[in-house]
This record gives sequence, structure tokens and C-alpha cells, in this order.
Amino acid sequence: MRIIAGEHRGRRLDAPPGVGTRPMLDRVREALFSTLGPGIEGALALDLFAGSGSLGLEALSRGAARARFVEREPAAFEVLRANVEELGLADRCELLAGSALEASSWSPPEGEPARWADVVFFDPPYPWLQDERRAPLFEAAGELARVVLRPGGLLVFHTPKRGVGERDFPAGLEPDQRTYGSSALWYLRGQEPAPLEEGA
Repeated sequence: MRIIAGEHRGRRLDAPPGVGTRPMLDRVREALFSTLGPGIEGALALDLFAGSGSLGLEALSRGAARARFVEREPAAFEVLRANVEELGLADRCELLAGSALEASSWSPPEGEPARWADVVFFDPPYPWLQDERRAPLFEAAGELARVVLRPGGLLVFHTPKRGVGERDFPAGLEPDQRTYGSSALWYLRGQEPAPLEEGA
């Protein structure tokens, strides 16, 4: 696994041991960042279920200002920390050892507004989409899009191509799906605040 483009292009990343994490394939990652385009420049990124950190680190390599990584598995967290240090990016990273589904993991950095993230990478383990954790994943994605993303920002939810549909997402989010082989990326955009009613 490697950084695809930007300042750290070609640098290799270690992957966590075992099969509990599933790094996104390079071609899917390239498609994701092609979609983000120049909007990644100067962005604040939130990488949930971070694993090796490949998505947040790719964002930093391409010009994102800062990234927060959230990973709860100790072995994966240590690999993430090592990757950040190897690339010399510790001063632009915040590492949290905790649950990606806890709202406390999404709290704004000091000095930032409540809706602070320009891009959220949401890449849960595939097995979570097949058991009782499925519904909380979609609820969390909806909440992130509503209260953490800046207006116009993007949440990218990585899922298998099959078994996930628009009906899984909370109402009003209008997810945009793009498929790549057996993978799918669902894009949720941060909404503009609702206009105040006259007289409110």
C-alpha cells in the first residue's frame, strides 16, 4: 500500500496485521480523490475507522491542512501512529484511540465551529454491514453529514457494491453512489442551514 499522489507520492504505508481491517484498493482510492479534486486543498479531514490511515494520509499528501484519525483496535492504532511518524506528519494529525461511532470522536478541534469537517472518510469493516451494527452505521453517517460536515463538504462511505441502497440512509440526504468493481462509494454532501422562518 502506498501514497498515490501529492507531496508523499510513492511512499509506502504499513498495513495492520490480520484480516480485521481492509484497506481500500488503490484504484478506488484514486477514484475517490479524483472526485474530491482541488477541494482537498486546505481541507480539514476526519478519517473514521482509520486503520492504517491511508485515506487521511492521502488527503494530507494532496494538500489537506489537518486530519483527525479515529481507530479503536490497538494493533491498527499502532500501525497508524507509525505511518504518521514515518511520513513526518505528526504536526498535522490528531490520533484518537476510540470508537468511530461515538459523537465525542467528531467534536470540533479547538477554535473550529461545530460543523468543522470539509471531508469525512467513513470506511467501516464490511462485517458491520451484516449484523446489528448496520443500522447504527447509517445513523452515524447521517448525523455526520448533518452536524459535522461544513455546508458543501463531503462524507465518503465505502461499502460493498451489493447489499446497500439509498433506502438504508436517513431521509433527506440524497446519497450519490459510484461503483468500482465490487466496491461502492456513497457521497453525502453537507447541507446548507435551513433558512429561518419569517418572524422567527
